[in-house]
Amino acid sequence: MGNGNPLPILNEGMGLAPALGPTPRISSLLIKPASAVCNLDCTYCFYLDREADPYKELPARRMTAECLERLVDTFMFYSYPNSVFAFQGGEPTLAGLPFFEKLVQLQQEYGRDGHNVSNALQTNAIVLDHNWAQLFRQYNWLLGVSLDGPEYIHDTYRFNKAGRGTWKRVMQSVELLQKEKVEFNILCVLSQANVEKPGELYSFFKGIGVDNVQFIPLSEFFPDGSLMPFTITAEQYGRFLCEIFDLWWPDRRKMRIRFFDNLAEALAGQKPGACTMHETCDSYVVVEYNGDIYPCDFFVEKEWKLGNIMVDSWVEVARRQRRYNFASKKTLAHPECQVCDWQSICHGGCPKFRHAPHRRFEDLDYFCPAYKMIYAKAVGPLRKEVSKIIGREAPELVRHSISPY
Repeated sequence: MGNGNPLPILNEGMGLAPALGPTPRISSLLIKPASAVCNLDCTYCFYLDREADPYKELPARRMTAECLERLVDTFMFYSYPNSVFAFQGGEPTLAGLPFFEKLVQLQQEYGRDGHNVSNALQTNAIVLDHNWAQLFRQYNWLLGVSLDGPEYIHDTYRFNKAGRGTWKRVMQSVELLQKEKVEFNILCVLSQANVEKPGELYSFFKGIGVDNVQFIPLSEFFPDGSLMPFTITAEQYGRFLCEIFDLWWPDRRKMRIRFFDNLAEALAGQKPGACTMHETCDSYVVVEYNGDIYPCDFFVEKEWKLGNIMVDSWVEVARRQRRYNFASKKTLAHPECQVCDWQSICHGGCPKFRHAPHRRFEDLDYFCPAYKMIYAKAVGPLRKEVSKIIGREAPELVRHSISPY
C-alpha cells in the first residue's frame, strides 16, 4: 500500500506536493454511524449542537448500507492483517442493532486468511438489551460505558431528553453486561461534580465489580477563554490522579486505570494506547456518517476534512497534506516543552487541550501542570514495576527533538 515509504503528498487540492517523509499509516478508524446525534442531553456535552459541526442543519444522520459496505471493504483491504473499527457518537447505538449485525457480516465477507478484526463501541448504554449483549459477546467486542460515579454524581449532568437522570438505566446495562460476560470498561468524565471525590469514585467502581476505568478530564471554555462551570482545573486533575494512584497501587495487578496503563506502556518503550501520548496526531481518523474523513474527534470541522470514503482511497487520505498539517500541530515547540523532563512521555500533550482555551495550537496543554504532578509521583514506582514485568531495566527518559518530521 506504500505506507512506511517516502511518497509524494497530496496538497490542499488534489495535486502533489514534495514528500515530507515516511507516510504515517492509518492504524484504526473512529466511526460515527449516527454522527453527533444522541438520545441524551448531557449538560457538559461538547459535541452536540456545536457551532463548528459541519452537519448541524441535518436532524437525522445515519450511515447508509452502501457507505458501510464501502467502509468495510476498502479499510479491510488497506489495513490487512489488522483492522480496528471503533464506534462513537453522539450515540452510535442509534444506528440500530441490524446495522452492527450487517457490519459483522461484511467483515466476515471481506476478511482474508489471517485477518485480525477488532471492534469497539463507546455508549451511554441506554438502549442495551440481551440482543445487543449477545452480539458483543459472540464477536468479542470491547465496550466503553459512560458512567460518572454514584447516582447523585452521575445524574448531576447526564440527563435524557426529558431532563431526567440516567444512572438507574445505565446500571441496569452494566449488570446485564456483567451477567452476559461482555468485556467493557467504564468511561468516567471528570467534572466539578466528582473531581474532588477520588476515593468515593474508586470505591464505587470497585464495589460494583468494575476493573477497568478511564477517567476523562473535562475542559470546555467560553469564547473568551474562561472556564465553563463544569470544567475542572489542572490542579484539580493533578490532585485527582495522584490520589487515585495511591488508591490504585495496592490493586495494580487487579484494577486497570487507563492513564497509568498508558504511562507504563511509554516507560516500557512501547507506543501508548492513548493518542495524547503519541509524538504526532496521525494514528487514527474519524469517519462521519456520510463517509467524510477527519483527522481527530475534536476537530470534525470543515477546514480539517481529509476526504470521503466513497471517492478517496485510504492511501490517498493517508498522504494528504492536510493530514500532515494537523499531525504536526502537536509538534509545535513550546519553550517549556523543550526543556521539560517529561517531554518524551507527554510529547506536548493533546492539541485539543492546547487549542481550546484561546484557539492556539502553540499554547501549552491546559492540563500540563496536572501531568507534571502525576509524572513526578508515578514514574518512579511504575518504572520499577515495568522493569519487573519486562525482565530488564526500563529505558531512561531522554529529551529529543519535538518533531519527527
